Amino acid sequence: MINREMITKVFTTIFLIAAIIFLVYEIWPEKEVVQLPGVLAPQNPVQVNMTEGSGWIKDEYFYEALAQFKIKAKVLCRSDYNFDDASSVCPTDLALGWGRMSDQTVVDKIDIWQGGRWYKWKADKLPIPKKEIETYSANMHIIPADQLVQNVLDQVALGEIIEIEGYLVDIKGPGGWRMRSSTSRTDRGDGACEVVWVEKLTIVQ
Repeated sequence: MINREMITKVFTTIFLIAAIIFLVYEIWPEKEVVQLPGVLAPQNPVQVNMTEGSGWIKDEYFYEALAQFKIKAKVLCRSDYNFDDASSVCPTDLALGWGRMSDQTVVDKIDIWQGGRWYKWKADKLPIPKKEIETYSANMHIIPADQLVQNVLDQVALGEIIEIEGYLVDIKGPGGWRMRSSTSRTDRGDGACEVVWVEKLTIVQ
């Protein structure tokens, strides 16, 4: 017969195992690809705004396409989410850089991190003008269109050069939940992140 002491021991063991897994996940060093010096993604993102929005439904969410979108960029930071309101549709945020923000020698002089769906940075001494850092980098909420894209996304590491093709989208969900995409690379603050429905994802280097 199972007594209360045995049940307590089982739950304690489960809790300790879960805590160890969580700590390992948090402190385990993230894989990073260090590139050779030089601008590796020189072109600006390509965006073609849609004059008449089109949309589709997936898993009770409605996606409204705002623009066709394509970008080649360096992964400046990556953050995966499992428990916030958006994690079921946007499991990953990628902070991406292009132009001189894809140059390893520039990026090495900037501290970059993410948190709460935000991308942040600081530098003791700016390697390039502040406006250029802000204009040639952005935080993007990534929505894999299918499992093939998700499989590639799972492999994307800090520092890699990637290419994304898809759409900038607004999302409407159950209970009035919404997520809106920026359609500009020059805006700042709340609402400045791109929400990207990704139909093709390629790791270039």
